[in-house]
Amino acid sequence: MAKKASSKSEDTSPILADSAPIEIKPVDDLYGDWFLDYASYVILERAVPHIHDGFKPVQRRILHSMDELEDGRYNKVANVVGNTMKYHPHGDASIGDAMVQIGQKDLLIDTQGNWGNILTGDNAAAPRYIEARLSKFALDVVFSPKVTQWSASYDGRNKEPVTLPVKFPLLLAQGVEGIAVGLSCRILPHNFIELCDASMAALRGEDVYLVPDFPQAGIMDASDYNQGLRGGRIRVRAKIEEGAKKNILRITEIPFGTTTGGVMDSIVAANDKGKIKISRVDDNTAEFVEIVVQLPTGTDVEQTIQALYAFTDCEVSIAPNAVVIQNDKPRFVGVNDLLKESAEYTKKMLGAELEIQLSELEEKWHFSSLEKIFIENRIYRRIEEAETWEAVMEAIWKGLKPHLSVLKRSVTDDDVARLTEIKIKRISKFNSFEADEHIRSLEKDIDQVQKNLKQLTRYTIAHFERLKKTYGPGRERRTVVSSFDRVTASEVIMANETLYLDAKEGFAGTGLKKEGEPLCKCSHLDDILYFTKEGAMTVSKVAPKIHVGKNPLYINLFKKDEEAVYTLIYRDGKNGPVMAKRFRIGGITRDKQYVLTKGTPGSLVLFFARHETEEESNAQNLLIHLKPALYLRTLSLKFPVVSMAIKGRDSLGNIVTKHAVDRIVNERKSAEA
Repeated sequence: MAKKASSKSEDTSPILADSAPIEIKPVDDLYGDWFLDYASYVILERAVPHIHDGFKPVQRRILHSMDELEDGRYNKVANVVGNTMKYHPHGDASIGDAMVQIGQKDLLIDTQGNWGNILTGDNAAAPRYIEARLSKFALDVVFSPKVTQWSASYDGRNKEPVTLPVKFPLLLAQGVEGIAVGLSCRILPHNFIELCDASMAALRGEDVYLVPDFPQAGIMDASDYNQGLRGGRIRVRAKIEEGAKKNILRITEIPFGTTTGGVMDSIVAANDKGKIKISRVDDNTAEFVEIVVQLPTGTDVEQTIQALYAFTDCEVSIAPNAVVIQNDKPRFVGVNDLLKESAEYTKKMLGAELEIQLSELEEKWHFSSLEKIFIENRIYRRIEEAETWEAVMEAIWKGLKPHLSVLKRSVTDDDVARLTEIKIKRISKFNSFEADEHIRSLEKDIDQVQKNLKQLTRYTIAHFERLKKTYGPGRERRTVVSSFDRVTASEVIMANETLYLDAKEGFAGTGLKKEGEPLCKCSHLDDILYFTKEGAMTVSKVAPKIHVGKNPLYINLFKKDEEAVYTLIYRDGKNGPVMAKRFRIGGITRDKQYVLTKGTPGSLVLFFARHETEEESNAQNLLIHLKPALYLRTLSLKFPVVSMAIKGRDSLGNIVTKHAVDRIVNERKSAEA
C-alpha cells in the first residue's frame, strides 16, 4: 500500500509542475468584476431598449422570428415562442410574456384569441391556445433585410438583426418599462397620429412638443412632464361622471398602469379606513370601463369625487425616466429629442433603401439593354460553331463590341456568361417593341428614385403622411390633456368621527365617548390646537386619547395657514405685571409645547380670544376690572385692543397694568348680552 501511495504521488507531481501558474485574486475583486459584467448584461441585453428600433433584445427577436414564419396566416404563439428560442436563450415563459405585451399594444401584432385585457388585468390564454401574425403596419415599417445589419445568434447557428431598420418612432408609440441593475427605464406611450405629425415637423426643422397618450384614456396633467426625463412627473385621473340616478357615480376611464379591479379595491379600502363613504361598488367592465359607485343618501357628490382622487387609484402620479441604449451605453434623452433622432434615422433608412433600389434598377436596365443587343443583332448565332467555352466567350465579346457605347457601365465576363443562359424559347419570342417599353419603364423608375434621393427630406415627410393616412384612422388621442390642482387630503376627507373633551381629567380624543363631551366632527387627518391656563399652546394629531391639561382655555381643530388672530392677556408670575399680546400662530411642529408668556413660574392667562380676521379682533373693547387696593382710585380700565400690533406668537406683549386684575370683560359682548 505504501508503494501505491508513493506511485500516486509521483504520477501527479509532473502535472503540477507543467501546469500554468495559478493567479491568486482577492474575492472582493472577483465579485466586483462579476457584478459589473452582470449589470452591463442586464442593461444592454434585457432591460433597456435600443435608440434605433426601440426594442429590447427579446422583442426584437420575437419580431424577427415572426418575420421568418410569415406567410400571411396566423401562427400558434407557442410555435413563435419555440422558433424565437433559437435566438433568445432565456426560456419560453419570458418570450411568451413579452409577446403578449407587444400584442396588447395593438400595433405590431395581429392577434387572435384571448390575449388578456389591459383594463381588467385579466391574463392571456396559454400560448398554445392563441395565435398571431405580423400586422400590415409591422410589415410596412419594421423589416428591410437588405439594409439590416446581422450578427450571429448566441449559439452561432443562426443570424439575427443587430437592430431592425424601423422607419417610425415605435419606442414612443408603444412605450417601455424595464428594471436593470441600478437603472430603471420608463418611457410612456404617445399618440400615433401626433408622432407622425411631430416627425414631419422635426424634418421641416420645426419645434416639437410631445405628451403621453394612454390606451386606458383618462385625464392627464402633463405640466411637469419634463420631456419624460428623470425628475419629471405626470398625474393621471380617472373619468368620473354622475349617474342618471341620484347618488350614483360612474367611472368610465381609468389611469394608466391601473386596472378596474385595482381601482375598485382602492375604493373599498378607502371606505374601510373612513376616508370616503360609499354604499356599494360594482365592476361592470367588459369592452369598456364601467365601475359603478353607490353613495349613501345625503352625501356630497362633488366632495366624494375629490376624495376619490385624493385617497384611491382614481388618480395616480407617474414618474417617467427616458433612457435608451446608444453605442453600447445607456443614454438619458428627452422624448422630443428621441423623436427628432427617430425622424433622422427613418430618413437614413429610407435613403439606404432607395440606394439599393436604384442599384437594382440600374442592374436590370443594364442587362435588359445587353439582352436586347444580344438578340436583335443575332450574336447568339456566332456561338453555334464554337467548340470551347473560351471560343463562346470570345464570339460574344466580338459581337458586343460595336454596341458597348450605349451602355451605362462596362460589361463584365459575368454579364457575358449570363447571356449564354438565355433560353431558346425566350429568344424565339423576343419582341423588340416590348423590350423597348420595358427599358423605358426602368428608366422612368430610375429617374423617380434619383429624384427621391435628391429630395430625401420631402420623400421622408411623404412617408409619414402615408403612414398617418393608412394606419392613423381609429388611433386618435384618447387621454384628455388638462390642468388640475392637487387635491388636499385634509380638505376632502370625510369628517366621520367626533372629538370629545374630558375637561375634568384633562383629556381629549375620539375615543372618549363615555367620559367626555362632544366638541366637533373630525377625521383622523385633522390636527387639534389647545391652550392651557398657564399660557402654553400645543398642536397634536387627532387620536383616541390626548392629554390636554385640565380645563383647557381653548381646544378645537387647527387648520394650516389659517389667518386667525389670537388675543392673550396674562399675569407674569404670581405677582408680576399684566401683559397683553395679539398674534398669529404661524408655522408649528406637532406635539411641541409653545410657551406664550415670559415663562415665569405662576403665570396665569386672564383673558383669551380667537377671531377669524383682523377686523373682528380690532372690534374688541376690553374692560379690565382691578382688585381694590390702597390709594387706588380707578378700579376699571378701558383697553383698546386695536392699539396693539399683531405679531408672532413668540412676542412677550405690552404691559397693561402693574396692579392686580380681578376680571376682564369684552364690553361689546356684554352689551349684546
